[in-house]
Parts: sequence; structure tokens; C-alpha cells
Amino acid sequence: DRWMVPDAVEREVKLAFASVEAAREAVALLGATPMRSRRLQDDRLLDSPDGHLRSARVALRVRVEGDRDTATITLKGPPRPDLMKVREELETGVGDGILLLRILDRLGLEVWFRYQKFREEFALDGVVVAIDETPFATFVELEGDREGIIRLTAALGRTQDDYIVDSYRQLYVKRCQARGLPADAMLFSDTPAVARR
Repeated sequence: DRWMVPDAVEREVKLAFASVEAAREAVALLGATPMRSRRLQDDRLLDSPDGHLRSARVALRVRVEGDRDTATITLKGPPRPDLMKVREELETGVGDGILLLRILDRLGLEVWFRYQKFREEFALDGVVVAIDETPFATFVELEGDREGIIRLTAALGRTQDDYIVDSYRQLYVKRCQARGLPADAMLFSDTPAVARR
């Protein structure tokens, strides 16, 4: 297939931490190399009005970081059966994220969920180690090859039983539903305090 992209498979797990400080301390003990400093990621999931992508368990995401000149567009295929979260991932950088959103809107795609997190990234043994601060909890995300993820999970004092494979949106929606709160968007500015931690 001429459109095949080598290594277009995402493999990741999330591990919950009690605080950002606890996550930073655990990652520091790994001795991972800093890759990217802490920054806000502002993500939007898009779909057609009939929900075609969601019904196929496909995600189309536009991520804007910092200002509108740093953005990526990502297409993620349906999750594959696995202990880890494994799915096809096609991603590329774009110049102007807000303009890209306007273009996609003109093509009939609409934003159906918006969510934010602060992320800082490290690298170790072929695995990207991300500390993610969401409006409701803190996580360390491990993305890379299976053996590296298993090794770093153990180095963090965790086991495969601690793997979280739900998306941040899914985790947030479940938390809000359990508390009888709306879950229209996961933003730092308006996340109900009850949904945090």
C-alpha cells in the first residue's frame, strides 16, 4: 500500500500518581533524559455530524501547543486487543492549528470534545516518559516498545495491573458521571473542583 507509514503503531499505558511532585520524583529516579519542558496541550477531537469516526472507534485530533503556530493533527485507529493501548497512529505537524480547525470545520468536521493537560517529556530506553497534569489527576504515560514499557513500569514500582488504557477523555467522563457532573469539556478553567482527584 503506497500510503503505508512505517512504525505507525502507538503503544502506551498510563500510570496514576497521587501528585505532580510524586510523578516527578519517580521519573527523576529513573534517570530519564529530558526531551520537552512543561507546556499546555489544548486538544480537540473532531468528527462528522453523524459521528462516523466515533462509531468506528477512530479518533481525529488537532493539538495546539503554546501558541497557534505549534500544532499537530493525529488520526488514531481503533484500539487493538492488548493489555496495553495499541492502535495505528498517523500524525504530522501543521503550521497554524486554529486555521487548520477552521479548514476542517469548512469540510464538515466539528469539534465534539475539547480537553487540556500540561505535559513534560523524558526519554529512556526507547520509551517516551510523559508527566501529564490533567484538570482532575496526574499520570505518567509510557509510550514505546512493549519490552521498554514493561521494564519502566517495574522501575516505577508498578505492575501490569496498574496499566490504564482509557483515554483522558474516557477517564474524565467516567469520573464526572460518577459524581453527577457534566463532562462537556476537560479544561483547567472550568473543571468542577469535585471532579479533581
